[in-house]
Formats: sequence, structure tokens, C-alpha cells
Amino acid sequence: MSRSHSTIPFHELKFLDDVPSLRSVEERFRKFLKRTRKAAQELAVAQGQMTEDDCLYDYELVADEDTRRIKRRAIRVLERVHSSTGMYHLTEENRARLTPLRDGLPVAQITTEHEADEIAAALHAEMPWMGPATEVVWQGLQASAREGLPGARFSPLILVGSPGLGKSYWARRLAHHLSVPTTQIDATGEPATFALVGSQRGWSSAHPGKVMKTILQARHGGPLVILDEIEKAGESYSTRGSRHTLTDALLPLLERMTAASWECPFFQIKFDMSWVNWVMTANSRQGLPEPLKSRCVVLDLPDLTIGQLHDFACSEGRRRGLPEPALEALLDVFESGAISNASFSLRMVSRMLDRAEMLAQQPILN
Repeated sequence: MSRSHSTIPFHELKFLDDVPSLRSVEERFRKFLKRTRKAAQELAVAQGQMTEDDCLYDYELVADEDTRRIKRRAIRVLERVHSSTGMYHLTEENRARLTPLRDGLPVAQITTEHEADEIAAALHAEMPWMGPATEVVWQGLQASAREGLPGARFSPLILVGSPGLGKSYWARRLAHHLSVPTTQIDATGEPATFALVGSQRGWSSAHPGKVMKTILQARHGGPLVILDEIEKAGESYSTRGSRHTLTDALLPLLERMTAASWECPFFQIKFDMSWVNWVMTANSRQGLPEPLKSRCVVLDLPDLTIGQLHDFACSEGRRRGLPEPALEALLDVFESGAISNASFSLRMVSRMLDRAEMLAQQPILN
């Protein structure tokens, strides 16, 4: 689905073309000094202040001490040139990694409130039981259109509900309707703090975080970040014993003002992360840090009913283009009452749809 986009600066870096090498700067200074001294000798001879026999040969005009001074001056010149870019502290490889940011980055823009209505309606039609979450996004998108913002914004969300409710799936469908890239982080399966924001250069395992990687790879300044099981995020400790929590890493990114000048721990450069949107999931409110709850809209979602699962299987099957016989066979499972007392989830229904889709694509044997 195509959406309007606008471009944001995203950074205050300065990208330069054809930055000279140290050797070329030294050679330019050496030639200038040689020409200057040669011209001074010729003038002194013309004025009778010295004879031609007293003149130095060309190779003598620049002495070893001059060469050392030229090198020091050339280094200072290049230091000033590179420091003006904001990337002087980076290696050539890491400077190259930032080239996608050269002309700024696009973000998805909601141009009219009608467009916000269309996105919310499409999302609600797919997953009506996620109505409270869809409404929060809808209000944010409408406000983005009314205020003429360059990008789409909505309040950070924490979706609380049973496993298999479709919280992460809903977030991915939201990203689809917004036409923005997404990255997903499991708060329990990895050191979530470092996965989110990265780690500082100088560490043996230094790397940019998943959010920054997504921005660079997708060349988009407003991805949707999905953080799963946020209430179970643990603490990480560096080899020096310093403590790092996911909440500490998240708070500056959730506040729009601080996110607008967020400093990446790896690149040690400030970026505008205020157009990144956040959806977090949790199985319960227990374990959710208070600072996180105060900065997010926390929604308690009810369990799915068999009827809602049936409707999802029907609409999703048609969206995937399942043949009618395959779709009817799948829906028979619900209509027969075989699972009325079973603990079914959206995840299980999705697997059933995957299986039906795979079987429908297999060739028919004669």
C-alpha cells in the first residue's frame, strides 16, 4: 500500500565530496612553498641582493624540517575538514555505513484525516477485537493530519493480554497499512537493551541497535518498533559491572523531545528518532515499570472468542487467496463445534491457515 512521504533531516552531519588525502594536501603545500621560495630568490637576484650562484637548487628549496612542518599542518587542515562533518571520530567503514542518511530520510505522512480513517477502518476490519488499540492509533494519525506533521505519530502503546491474542500480528499489520518498515525485539530472548539501542564502540561486541540498523537498511526515518513481553525484560551488566535496563534505554526514545536529539551509543552521533513509533506487548501488568507505564497508553485486551477466531480465519483466508474448498474445510473446524472448549489462539489459527495455504499450492496428483 502506497502512502505519502516527506523527508526529514534526521541528523546534523555534513557529507563532503572529494575530501583530499593527506598525501595530496602535503604535496600541494610542498609545491606552494617551493614556488614561493623560488620566486623570492628570483626577485632577490633581480634586485641585486644575491647572485645566481647563491641560489638553491629546486630540490634544496624544501628541507627535511619543512617537510615535517608541512605534514603537521596538513594533518591539522584535514582534522578541521573532517571534524566539520560530525563523523571525524568514526572509522572510514562506519562513515560509509551512514551514507544512506546523506539527503535525510523519508517518513510516512498522513495528509488528511480521511486517510487516517481509511487506515483505522482497514485495521479494524481485519482484527476488530483490537479495537481499543486501533482507536489510539486512529486518534494519533488524525492529529498528525490536522497538525500538518511531516510524519505519522501516535502514543506509545503497551498491549496487555494473553499469549496468542495477536498483539504482535496487529502491530505488523499496522506497519503494513502505514507503509513503514518494522523491527521486532523479544525482551526475553536476548540482551534487549543492547539489541534495542546497541553498545558503545570500544566494546568487543560493539554494534548499532536494531532500530538504527532498520533505519539504515530501509532508509526510512519512521519505522514501527515492536517490543515483545516487555514485562519480562531483565537487566544487563557490562564487563565493568555497570547496570543496563531496557527501561533506561527506552525512556529517552519514548519522549518526543529527547528522541529528537537521541545519541546513538555506537555511532556517538545525535539522530532524530522522534518519528519512530512504538508498540510493546505484555502478558500481564505485573512487572511493568512505573516510568514506562506513565509514558505509554496501557491497554488491557480481553481473550479471543471462538466467533472472533472464526471471523479472522474467514477474512484472513480470503486475503491470502485461499481456494473456496480449502477455506470451507478450515471453517468447518469452527462450525462443527469441535474446538468450542479448546484453548485456541490466533497463533494456532495462523498456523492452520499456513497449512491450508501450503496444501492448496501443491499440485493435484492424477
